[in-house]
Amino acid sequence: MLCRPVFSSHSNRPVGLLPTSLLPTLLLAALALAACSNSRRSPARDGGGDADGDVGDGATDADHNDASVDSAFDPDAACASVGVSAEVARLPVDIIWVVDNSGSMEPAIRQVQDGLNAFAARILASGLDYRVIILSLRGPSAPAGRYPVCIPPPLAGDSSCGDGTRFFQSTMDIKSTQPLEQFLGTLAQTAGYADGESRGGPPWQAWLRPEATKTIVVVTDDNSRLTANEFEHFSAGVDPFNSTTLPDGILAPSWGGIFDGYLFDAIYGWNSASDATEACVFADGTPAAASGETYTELVRRTGGVRAKICDGASAWGPFFDAVASSVEGASRIDCELALPPPPDAMMLDASKVNVVLGLDGVQTTLPRVPEGGVCPSTGGWHYDSDATPTQVILCPTSCDTAQEAVRSAGGASVDVQFGCDSLLI
Repeated sequence: MLCRPVFSSHSNRPVGLLPTSLLPTLLLAALALAACSNSRRSPARDGGGDADGDVGDGATDADHNDASVDSAFDPDAACASVGVSAEVARLPVDIIWVVDNSGSMEPAIRQVQDGLNAFAARILASGLDYRVIILSLRGPSAPAGRYPVCIPPPLAGDSSCGDGTRFFQSTMDIKSTQPLEQFLGTLAQTAGYADGESRGGPPWQAWLRPEATKTIVVVTDDNSRLTANEFEHFSAGVDPFNSTTLPDGILAPSWGGIFDGYLFDAIYGWNSASDATEACVFADGTPAAASGETYTELVRRTGGVRAKICDGASAWGPFFDAVASSVEGASRIDCELALPPPPDAMMLDASKVNVVLGLDGVQTTLPRVPEGGVCPSTGGWHYDSDATPTQVILCPTSCDTAQEAVRSAGGASVDVQFGCDSLLI
């Protein structure tokens, strides 16, 4: 009996890194159920079936010629199919701005206030679910010699710089050489960084969404005392520069991977692409406080973007655009596809499911990894649970392949085909 591929729906529209080519829906997974039966059955999940089969796309089922075969099955009938579509969505993005409140930062802070609404509008227009989080003094006024950030509506919730539906600010006095220490300390609310302390601020970790991609944007004319390695991999303990306490660096396992794959963008005092120690010079001849070697390294490590703070107002439009493009380009698709219940009167046999990845018209049947197995470097997929599956989850390599295809002009599709024995690892 021939088991034919089922109905699928493909997303072939080009998707680029710039907002002019962004799509609100980037990838469709077509899910279909093949009954291989000419009689109606009561809805149920059938956990049985041969889990050891290696029949892939286009292969044939074994002939059923034995007289004892259930008469409900016609060995000469092709597999019937019913199509059900499910959207594979782009994951949300959290963008954390850390703005130095030093006296020398007044011109840059004005640019942040004037440009952040247009920046947010561009992210929204791309179809991304975004949040903007600011770590900096909030309000129209601040202590002498310090400059606060007051974001106006519509991003802010009111004319007093209040939080909005997509905007949150933890008010803290960001010191010129301590943005990364204060990021870590206030994130974990460790000793010396709690609300009310000189380096501290209100808790803000709850505003981060675990599934969201993270972009960190630093605005300063100085360098960080904390190195790039310390920011990413510090072992929780006493701050190397004072008696406060810092948590683990952002890439430590204790954070549960919420910063994995993060981007680091910055506008700061660098000047030379070949000499990280060379600071830029403002139009009045004043040099930046430092070249920001730590920020140069973090931008390099994460593939982020940067601009020269000494270029003044002319730097900000391109910088906002570059950050927006980097946020859009780093956004990821959700590779955990919901497996819907079978349509009325159909049964789901979890051992007879195949996942086909389509790239530029080329269809590849991915092997299934049994529960407890290890995803191979060549890709594949697995259930969330073999016994009671509710999701089809792409292995990292296959997820990355689909992700890159979504960013290219070729488009991609993921088809979940029901009715033929799963191709196994």
